[in-house]
Amino acid sequence: MATFGTLSDRLTETFRNLRTKGKLSASDVDGTVREIRRALLDADVALPVVKDFTAKVRERALGDEVNKALNPAQQVVQIVNEELIAILGGEQRRLEFAKNPPTVIMLAGLQGSGKTTFAGKLAKQLQGEGHTPLLVAADLQRPNAVTQLTVVAEQAGATIFAPEPGNGVGDPVRVARDGVEHARRQQHDIVIIDTAGRLGVDAELMKQAADIRKAVDPDEVLFVIDAMIGQDAVNTAKSFQDGVDFTGVVLSKLDGDARGGAALSVASITGRPIMFASTGERLEDLEPFHPDRMASRILDLGDILTLIEQAQQAFDEAEALKVAEKLATETFTLEDFLEQMQQLKKMGSMKKMLGMLPGMGQMKQQLEDFDEREIDRTEAIIRSMTPGERRNPKVLNGSRRLRIARGSGMTVTDVNQLVQRFEQAAKMMKTVARGGTPNIPGMGPMAGMGRPGASSKRGKKGKSSGSRSGNPAKRAAENAGLAANPSPTGTGFGLGGQKAPSEADLAEIQKLFGKN
Repeated sequence: MATFGTLSDRLTETFRNLRTKGKLSASDVDGTVREIRRALLDADVALPVVKDFTAKVRERALGDEVNKALNPAQQVVQIVNEELIAILGGEQRRLEFAKNPPTVIMLAGLQGSGKTTFAGKLAKQLQGEGHTPLLVAADLQRPNAVTQLTVVAEQAGATIFAPEPGNGVGDPVRVARDGVEHARRQQHDIVIIDTAGRLGVDAELMKQAADIRKAVDPDEVLFVIDAMIGQDAVNTAKSFQDGVDFTGVVLSKLDGDARGGAALSVASITGRPIMFASTGERLEDLEPFHPDRMASRILDLGDILTLIEQAQQAFDEAEALKVAEKLATETFTLEDFLEQMQQLKKMGSMKKMLGMLPGMGQMKQQLEDFDEREIDRTEAIIRSMTPGERRNPKVLNGSRRLRIARGSGMTVTDVNQLVQRFEQAAKMMKTVARGGTPNIPGMGPMAGMGRPGASSKRGKKGKSSGSRSGNPAKRAAENAGLAANPSPTGTGFGLGGQKAPSEADLAEIQKLFGKN
């Protein structure tokens, strides 16, 4: 996640240095805590939070749980992870719905914090869960705020209540009260009230928000704060807590380049849980906030659970079963590949998904260099093919490939590379689907993966007596290759015979055997 990029890098580097030590002394712990303190302060985390956090980490790191651990460095990482979870709120908190609908959710925050966009995102998410939300345009101060909410509601497919034109005209308190009554009459089970903000905290803003809260008695008051606001996040949050009070926090623009101090400060200072995180510009880019998962991302431990949840939402289970069957029966085509790519695009940014994998913080440059448009280019090439060509790429001769290249705006080389990559991927997927172990390109046959019952002793008695090389590593590698491929007529998967290991492969194998 971009917001925590610098903090994550600093902490990861600190722990990397720690892992080289078999036993931790008091000076090692103090040095680590000092680096953590600097990293948090550089990330704009509030000073009281930093002091409390580092004090707890130091106390636990010098305790028996680290001294008696088999791996002290890993134990310290675990302690930092647990303390991060604590200052991020501890446990996830979901929306609490009213026993008697409608559930009223009031949004508060400064102007530009992302309240209106969040209203649309929340409405879309709640609709996906079977609710019928109503958006109420109670921000009558900001120019074109009502128009913006109308557009967002239309994009989200939600209903909007906007009796006043806004731009300084109308009574926001009355609009909010009437909106709740309208929702009750029209049987909307959730009301989301978008209120006005200011460029800064002032008495008029707080009075208006307090009056709206008193008039509608909301079940949830969500304070929307820009994750890029920095050190001022704490003061702003305290002002809203004193003036309006809120039940939960929403972090917007968490995909930005800010240092992330707001997220690590607000929950700890206010005692209110972070409930949602806005991670992009699309209406789908809204995640429930999980403190444990966010802590894992900060420490570059990955967030596999969120990745799985997003995949489950984007991929159709029935279609996945069909694809698996096609892989097993060797009927997977470019048409199926195109459908899988389209489902992959529904999950959002590839960079964001790859960033959820453990250890990807160490591959930041590769992630930055990854071109999101590569999927679009691949899709353009496949769409330029005829249905027959997609089902059977072997018919693609030179003239057909030139036509496809021109139709997709790409080059013949791009088309050739796509077909080659698809064929290699299809072969590997077919092998895996049938329970086999694929031959990774450039690695040669994998030792020990031959037919059951094949042995080097039996091979020596036959005509093909195996390798007679004086190098034991080379002899073992060549014999394994013969066992995996007893004849050049092809494998059981129809992939054709395998070549003998190259000199580069043998050199790598020699390294594995400890030979120079």
